[in-house]
Amino acid sequence: MEKPANSQYPIDKLLQQRWSPLAFAKQQVEPEKLCSLLEAARWAASSYNEQPWHFIVATQDNPEEFNRLLSCLAEGNQVWAKHAPVLMLSIAKLDFEKNGKENRHAFHDVGAAACSMAIQATSLGLFIHQMAGFDVAKAQQLYSIPEKYEPVAAIAVGYPGNPEELPEQYREREFAPRQRKPLEKFVFTGIWGNTSPVVSP
Repeated sequence: MEKPANSQYPIDKLLQQRWSPLAFAKQQVEPEKLCSLLEAARWAASSYNEQPWHFIVATQDNPEEFNRLLSCLAEGNQVWAKHAPVLMLSIAKLDFEKNGKENRHAFHDVGAAACSMAIQATSLGLFIHQMAGFDVAKAQQLYSIPEKYEPVAAIAVGYPGNPEELPEQYREREFAPRQRKPLEKFVFTGIWGNTSPVVSP
């Protein structure tokens, strides 16, 4: 199943094809491809080259670890994410290595790494679905995540599956058209809310 973006202006095909499915195939993700995703994350840009990202990875071929990570997800996400061959948690280091001061860009940079991962996944025929719906405190406890590190998102990774196999409410989400705000709603010049002439019709 494909759901290409209906963009206002031309964008690269990988960006156009990237989306976040709920239906994943049982096919396992090859180890070298999984490493390629993590390598893409590794080369993301970050403030002062701090690279504040960390990833906890669990695969279906280790059921104990997979179920441990799955247990951190919100119940609604567990329904479909349990079929993904790979689950991850992204973690942000909240202060700078060099001086111990707060890194207020840490979440931004972890997001940039996850974005790189998503584009790399698309190039390999894989997809990732990032989730805000997970228990942060439980994840911190289960994985002994130290202070000044914070879970950012849960991530499902895999090959696209058959949406017809999803429960009805999730099937509707899967087939629903993709939507985005128009550029005019969030690109400003001068004062807040004043649409930039760069994107004015």
